[in-house]
Formats: sequence, C-alpha cells, structure tokens
Amino acid sequence: MMHWVSLPVILPAMLAATMILVARYDETVQRTFSVAGTVALLAVALGLFRGASDGTVTIYQLGDWQAPFGIVLVADRLSTLMVLLTAVLALFVLMHAIGTGWDRRGRHFHALFQFQLMGIMGAFLTGDVFNLFVFFEVLLIASYGLMIHGGGARRTKAGVQYVLFNLLGSTLFLFALGAIYAETGTLNMADLAERVAQIDPGNSAGIRTAAVLLLIVFAVKAAIAPVHFWLPASYSEAPGPVAALFAIMTKVGAYAIIRVYTLIFPPELEITRGLLDLWLMPLALVGLVVGMVGVLGARRLDRLVAFSVIGSMGMLTVAVSLFTEEGITAALYYVVHSTLATAALFLVVDLVQTHRGNIRGELRAAQPIPATGIVAALFFAAAIAMTGLPPLSGFVGKLLILDAAWDGPLAVWAWAVILGTSLIAVVGFSRAGSVVFWKAHEARAAADDDPATEMDNVDSTLDLVGGRGQPALALVSIGGLIALLALHTVFAGPVMRTLSATSAQLFAPQPYISTVLETEGKEIVKGHSDEGDDGGDAASAAEGETGEGESQ
Repeated sequence: MMHWVSLPVILPAMLAATMILVARYDETVQRTFSVAGTVALLAVALGLFRGASDGTVTIYQLGDWQAPFGIVLVADRLSTLMVLLTAVLALFVLMHAIGTGWDRRGRHFHALFQFQLMGIMGAFLTGDVFNLFVFFEVLLIASYGLMIHGGGARRTKAGVQYVLFNLLGSTLFLFALGAIYAETGTLNMADLAERVAQIDPGNSAGIRTAAVLLLIVFAVKAAIAPVHFWLPASYSEAPGPVAALFAIMTKVGAYAIIRVYTLIFPPELEITRGLLDLWLMPLALVGLVVGMVGVLGARRLDRLVAFSVIGSMGMLTVAVSLFTEEGITAALYYVVHSTLATAALFLVVDLVQTHRGNIRGELRAAQPIPATGIVAALFFAAAIAMTGLPPLSGFVGKLLILDAAWDGPLAVWAWAVILGTSLIAVVGFSRAGSVVFWKAHEARAAADDDPATEMDNVDSTLDLVGGRGQPALALVSIGGLIALLALHTVFAGPVMRTLSATSAQLFAPQPYISTVLETEGKEIVKGHSDEGDDGGDAASAAEGETGEGESQ
C-alpha cells in the first residue's frame, strides 16, 4: 500500500491538532510548525506529482479495505497536479501572513490554515463521492474560521452569508448522494463509472436528477453564474492572505466537475447526454460577463478582485464545458494561471489597504503608500496576467481556450464574449490602478502645499526609506507568485505536454477504474491500447500496474 498518498491529508491534520494542543499560546512555535509542515507538504506533493507523471495511478486503501467497500485515496495526473498547485500557493500565502502579522490577529490562524489544507487536499485525492462531500465540509468549517479571523461586523456578516449558501449547497449534495446510492448501491467513483454505464436509458430519471444536482452543487462551489452571488462579499471581506488561499477553493468545484463528468457521467454517456451541452457553456459566458462588468463597476479594490474571480471562473468553465481533450487541457493551464494571478492580486490589495487609513480599499486618490513603486509594479503585473494581456500566462491561456472553442457549438458567442469582456477587464483594472497609484502622487503634491501635513510627509518619507515600509517577506511572496506566472509562460510548451497527457488520461479512464477496483492487469493495458497513441498509453498503464502492485 502506498502510504505516501495519504500524507497530504494526514500531515496538515496532525499539525493542526498538535498546534492546538501543544502550542496554543506560543506564536513562534506555531509559525515554525506551520512553515515546516507546509514545506514538507510541498516536498510530498512534488514526489506524488513526479510519480504520477508517467501515467501511474496509485491508491491508498484505508484499513486495507478494498474498493468499493473501503475508503480510497487516488493519485493520478490530475489529482497530483492540483495537490502540487495547492501546496505551492499555501507556502507563499503563509509567508505573506507571517510577514504582515495577520497570523497574530487570532490565536488559531495556523491551526485553521492547516485544517483548510487538509480539506482541500482530501477533496483532490479522494476516490469516493461521499468523502468528497466530507472534505467539502472540512474545508467549509476551516474557511469560515479563517474568514472571520481578526473580527469585525462586516467580516462576520460576510462569513455568515458564505456559510449559509455553502450549507445549502451541502444539502443538495446529500440529496444527490442519496439518489446516486439508491440507483447504483455505491459511491466509489470507479465503481460508479461502471454501474452508471449499465443503467437502462429508459429508466434513468433518478440518476439524471442526481447528475443535475451534483452539477448545481459544484457550480456553487466554483461560483459559476447564476449561483455566484455569495462570492464578492465573502472574498472581499476576508483577510488578505485568506482571500488569496481561497483562490484555490473555487478550483475545487471546477476539479469536481472535471472529475465527475469525465469519469462517472462522460459526454458520450447516453443517459446524461445533452445535460452539459445545453446549459454549462451559456452559464459560463454569463458568469464571464457578470464578473468583468463587476470589475468595471467596482468601487473598492478588494471587490474588484473578487469580481475578477467570478470572471476567471467563467473563462475556465467555457473551456471545461467543451468536454474535449483540447478544452480540458486549456482549462487546466488556465487553472494554474488564474490561481496564481488571483492570489497575487489579493495579497497586493492587502498591502494597499493596510496603509490607506480610513478609506482602505476605496477607489479614490490618497497619499502614496510605503514602497508604492514596488507595490504598483506588482499590481500591474498581476493585473496584466488576470486580464489576459501579453506577455504573461493569461494571454496564453486565453488563446488556448479560444482555439479549443473554435469547433464548439457556440463558437461565435464564446469568441465575442471572451474578447469583449477582456477589453472591459483591461479598462476596469487600468482605472483602478491609475486611481490608487498614479493619482496618489497628485494627492501627495496637494498635501505638500499644506503646512499642516508637513509632519505626515516626513513620516511617509521614513516609510519609503525603509523605517516602517512594506514587510519584505510579503513583497517576496507576491514577487514569487508573479515569477511563477512568468515561468508558466516561458515553459508553456512543456507544461502543455504534461497537461495534454493529463487530459488524455481523463478521457481514457479504464486504467483508473481497474487500479482502484484491482481488476486484472490485462484490462488496464487493453483500456490504454484502445486509445492508440502508438502504444505509449499501454506502456504507461503497464508501468502504473507494476508500481501499484509493488505498493500493495
């Protein structure tokens, strides 16, 4: 049994419990444990990603109970990619939280942070739909604690709204699980893939209802229109590092759609054919319009970034809704890009709000903040990436999605909406950046003419020199995210080859099913060889079976 697969779930869970029991009042110990644990988590994620890069599917059976009767964790190309992305994001966000002192504003920040990682990692690795629900609830509880970290009436109100809407989604999730179990007698994803395919199309009302309910639940988690309305207030009111970590949470919903609707309800399945084709693409385009118009109309910097999350999820869903290998490949490239860009923007907004006094994130001119040139450069780099302008990865991701949508059923609408909303986003981010950073110098010039502000100017000068400037660790964390965006662009070729193999594995699920259910190795090779690819897939499948056999 491959125990390494369980570490992304077990490690943060044990760290969180240890910090609560042993280091509740010791800030230094909590920081040490949290940073060391996150670095170790990144190392494990890299190992799992490398192990799955040849197509190997590795499973971990809790209690050594064989699927579908026992709980399994499954590491394939897609799940390890998302685990690695989460670990990278978590390290940079944690650096920012420590550098800015956000972790000091509540006693249990680091414990909640680790519990959040546990829920996210479990959602990506689970091979069981019911445990997907369980991990959704774990990350929901931890995210609520993180959201209200630091207190405040507005933050608490937004947190309550966030929990209520997500609990509604959880209720629908339970209804869907009940319907699925009543129809199939199992909740294991691999087992469901086989049993759902055997259901008579003339007697499929129950499973079709469950498929629709699951799509609604995942759309709520991913903030896809029209069930996106919980996100702007929740993300904008959350502490900066928390909102940055939440950049991966909407991707959990997108991941669930990709996993469930390529494995359990694939596009060619007769009983659910047309379910996604009719609704998902139009809703994605609506979400893209709503998000980018929200960017243009936002009056606060934090809400502007929150609406850009809705727009980016609309863009991502356009690619997912195609349910082709090219579309999923483009979607996965955009997942990595949008996660990093969103996190960088939220961290920049946190630095801006910290030093603007009473007006905080309002889009109106104020005197320059400390290190305003560096912060402005970071903001515009992240904004360029988010709006899809060259030369960063947003431009590459947008081209990939446009190319994938060219042969789609709504190609003209997709191209028109994507290009039109991109222009709107450019205008919205340009306006915000010019007000917050460019016009700040005009406000300072006006203040220089007022003798009453002379001492304030002296203090500001000290800040800029470095006496009380921006925390270096926070600037490094944002710069690191921007650097990753640049690397995502420069190495787009190798990245696309990896993501293309990931997409191909999703559309050839027999090796995944055979590994989880422990059927004969010949079936695994056959499942791959049916797809062609000059025998490469068959070789990968054989390697995967060999590796899995050794781990057992």
